[in-house]
Amino acid sequence: MILTGPAIAAAHAAGEITIDPYDPDRLSPNAYDWRLGNHLRICDGDLDAAAPTSSTEISIPRTGFVLEPGVLYLGVTHEKTGSETYAQLLNGDRATGSLGIWVHVSAPLGHQGHAIRWTLEIRASQPVRIYPGMTFGKLVFLQPLGTAASYQQHGLKYTASQGIETSRLYEEIPGGCRP
Repeated sequence: MILTGPAIAAAHAAGEITIDPYDPDRLSPNAYDWRLGNHLRICDGDLDAAAPTSSTEISIPRTGFVLEPGVLYLGVTHEKTGSETYAQLLNGDRATGSLGIWVHVSAPLGHQGHAIRWTLEIRASQPVRIYPGMTFGKLVFLQPLGTAASYQQHGLKYTASQGIETSRLYEEIPGGCRP
């Protein structure tokens, strides 16, 4: 079951949902409009699942930053969001998609008990200028069925995420995938 905008507002007021900073004007009929944070990581060179990702972190200037095609950018949400009661789905929206920006396509699920600033995977189909704090997508809250299982209690590898996280898949690959 998806929460409506008024249900999100009520759950936030009751302390069941964290959205920080929270702005009630960002509520839509079934979602909360989240914003792009102030920093990007630009992934350098070839990526390797068996090794840490090399990246360069930049601050997005107020005058904007041009995303280029063929480059993987990692961004971060302006808002920290989470809930012990609800699961979350973070998506781009029509406005960013219409600019040829694909955002957070591969990992939209936010587990119960995981309050974070989301790391965003961002790609551009053609050069496009983005700005810090711009609306970048929609966050949906879902009522899970069954016994709650908090992300925090499982001690999973991204539990302590505070900013932009590169892939840590290499931690799961014994000896790496290389021959």
